[in-house]
Amino acid sequence: MPELPEVETTRRGIAPHIVGRRIRGAAVRQPRLRWPVARDLSRRLAGRRVEAVDRRGKYLLIRASGICVIVHLGMSGSLRLVNSRAAPQAHDHVDLNLDTGLCLRLRDPRRFGAVLLTARDPARHRLLKSLGPEPLTDAFDGAWLQRAARGRRAPVKNLIMDGRVVAGVGNIYASEALFLAGIHPARGAGRIARRRLDALADAIKQVLADAIEQGGTTLRDFVNGSGEPGYFLQHLLVYGRAGEPCLHCGGVILQKVLGQRASFYCRRCQR
Repeated sequence: MPELPEVETTRRGIAPHIVGRRIRGAAVRQPRLRWPVARDLSRRLAGRRVEAVDRRGKYLLIRASGICVIVHLGMSGSLRLVNSRAAPQAHDHVDLNLDTGLCLRLRDPRRFGAVLLTARDPARHRLLKSLGPEPLTDAFDGAWLQRAARGRRAPVKNLIMDGRVVAGVGNIYASEALFLAGIHPARGAGRIARRRLDALADAIKQVLADAIEQGGTTLRDFVNGSGEPGYFLQHLLVYGRAGEPCLHCGGVILQKVLGQRASFYCRRCQR
């Protein structure tokens, strides 16, 4: 599933090519995504100029003169810039056609993604209004985590994957950050000292920033806006490495299911 670094990589890849350009219309070949695509998508977008491409958590916000297209890539989606005359493939469901002759094409094999419209402030949209702070901003730190964790017995990994606590930290980077912070993913969130939560907040920032720098993580279907894969997979320390030696201590990386998601950790390095 594309996580925050993959979405941010996509944002950075497409923004220079679409900001300032006018949308000629849209083509919807498959409206049945996670939520139905608006029947009048093309009519409502035609003639509008793209003013900005922002990100909130794992959502892309394409702002176009008085309206916003909210895009979520789901489990396996990607956005690519292609010639608008290029023949669509089987899973190419939605195109936004630009005045340059290019189109922004959503490919989504599993159809868990979304293309939604709102004329209101997108921060007030039902999918975005309850999101926590962005992890790469000063609003997110150990003090925030301590307040969110107070009284919680649930595993700390579940806490940092809760979008209401912090926006956009998914399964891959939660496992990686907990390893860097030396915290066992199943430890009760409310039982972790403040200094360790400070370390965890710093680790989340570090692993996300490093992944963005490397262009995201290639897992199954992710590609950036130009069709190029991300490269952070080369640097994963625990995720997907069950049974392999820990790169820090030589112990065996273990796997445990928490919150219906696979978690990877080192029993020696994480307490």
